[in-house]
Amino acid sequence: MQITVVGAGIVGISTAYALAQEGHQVTLVERHPGPGEGTSYANGGQLSYSYVAPLAGPGVLSHVPGWLLRRDSPLRLKPSLDPALLRWGLRFIAACNHERADRTTRELLALSFYSRARMEALRAASPDLSFSFARRGKLVVYRDAAAFASARAQVGYQATLGCEQHALSADETIAREPALAGARGAIVGAIYTPDEDVADCHQLCVGLFNRLCALPNVALRFNAGAESLWVEGRRVRGVRTAHEPITADAVVVAAGVASAGLLGPLRIDPGLYPLKGYSISLPLGEGGAGSDGAPVVSVTDAARKIVYARIGRTLRVAGMADLVGWSDRLDPRRVQTLYDETRALFPAALRASDAGADAAPWAGMRPATPTGVPVVGPSPVDGLWLNVGHGALGFTLAMGSAGLLADLIARRAPAIAAAPYALAR
Repeated sequence: MQITVVGAGIVGISTAYALAQEGHQVTLVERHPGPGEGTSYANGGQLSYSYVAPLAGPGVLSHVPGWLLRRDSPLRLKPSLDPALLRWGLRFIAACNHERADRTTRELLALSFYSRARMEALRAASPDLSFSFARRGKLVVYRDAAAFASARAQVGYQATLGCEQHALSADETIAREPALAGARGAIVGAIYTPDEDVADCHQLCVGLFNRLCALPNVALRFNAGAESLWVEGRRVRGVRTAHEPITADAVVVAAGVASAGLLGPLRIDPGLYPLKGYSISLPLGEGGAGSDGAPVVSVTDAARKIVYARIGRTLRVAGMADLVGWSDRLDPRRVQTLYDETRALFPAALRASDAGADAAPWAGMRPATPTGVPVVGPSPVDGLWLNVGHGALGFTLAMGSAGLLADLIARRAPAIAAAPYALAR
């Protein structure tokens, strides 16, 4: 089958690779010059297979007023009459309840565990695929006793779903990650998950791209973003770029937030809105773990919604969720918050990186659905498939989403239930 995949971020390129491995004739279309140069470029780097609870949780609405008054708030909202934001916001509010959040957690865990299995299979089959992968575990650190108590209760629930997690006291947290010792007074405890991973998402995109380049059944079209989907009647015929029309038997839209613009003229609404996030990448020099002040275990600050991941010789610091429209322009105040929080938790790491002089601040537009569950499956247009809406979990869910979509396109029984990720759900 001739299949065109639109988008070469981690979700799109994983999909193209999965389809090419099955023998399809694949054309990969991407507006950037290279793979993984949008939201996949400098994300948090954590493969958080057990940490998939949605932003739309039962307690989040009570926090929103306080967050909106803080300069360093983990969530920022720019008031707007944008119909897409209004629709997204109403659906988000409707999802902020225990029943929906529990269901979302189960659905995302099923996809994330499948994704982990496919990632492990990829690594086993491609030992030369280098993308700074490491299994170091993850600590979610709490500053508030009530929040920590709630997290401990969640550990019991997630254990019933197959997650191995442990509640640690403040002293046990420091013993697990000594780089947190300077923040001992602010920490009440942590949840530790031993089998969480870190990796460089952009490096993986490049590695998969290089493998696609070597396959005779793959055509690559970069610097050639899709301008529209070519549809006749209710059947997709291909994609139109600025340079050429590309015919196809099937088209997969996996273009992040840009997917909304392609699908809108067809009256297909997967409920996407950009959750803007930020990162800095601190070079750690040659000293290595234990001497550069950076954590070895991945760390998430639960209160600040900021993640810290050692990726090779870099400390990636990422976070925030800004509902501020469709521009990926850097906001220097948000970047400064990342510096400030790093200085508070890991001051030696900031010193080791020359105060972050070469930290390469970055912003990405995470394509989020209101519930947090991506849309993976067919659309109302014959031959048009969707793989969109992974939010902050694109890296975590990419391999599983690609495998699920490949099964559906091949008309095979999928490895996991497909219904939770369908457009009409």
